Amino acid sequence: MAAQSHYEELARQLSAIGAVKRGLGRILPAECPAGSAAVLTLLGRHGEMRISRLAELLDVDMSVTSRHVAHVAARGWIERDPDPLDKRSRILRLTPAGRAMLDELGRRTAEMFARTLRDWSDEEVGQLNVMLARLRESFDCREEPLARTPATQQA
Repeated sequence: MAAQSHYEELARQLSAIGAVKRGLGRILPAECPAGSAAVLTLLGRHGEMRISRLAELLDVDMSVTSRHVAHVAARGWIERDPDPLDKRSRILRLTPAGRAMLDELGRRTAEMFARTLRDWSDEEVGQLNVMLARLRESFDCREEPLARTPATQQA
């Protein structure tokens, strides 16, 4: 187990990741804000799904997810077809235009990272990818987050 000071520094570094996220937000096309980009990315990664599943993956309220879905649907980037198992539900899937926008987002992101990390070696970028994937997997496999107590709610 790592020393407490290492965990404290990790928390500081992860808090500063907001600057990276803001940088990513600045490269998005005006017609595709971050929420829309997240919808396209998740549909591209996981394939078609119900909006309830998308809300789970986005980790946001259903009303927020619905707004994001309406935005991308209005631009023709996704289709919302009736779920054959439950006609009240809709299945979301990328359209060819949505796939093209997703490709554009990927291109812009790769170019931004290539520009920003131009002094990093391939090995360093690879190590970062491995460690970030490992960090994400460590959180994904947790059963339940710690219960919020009055002390942790204020933090």
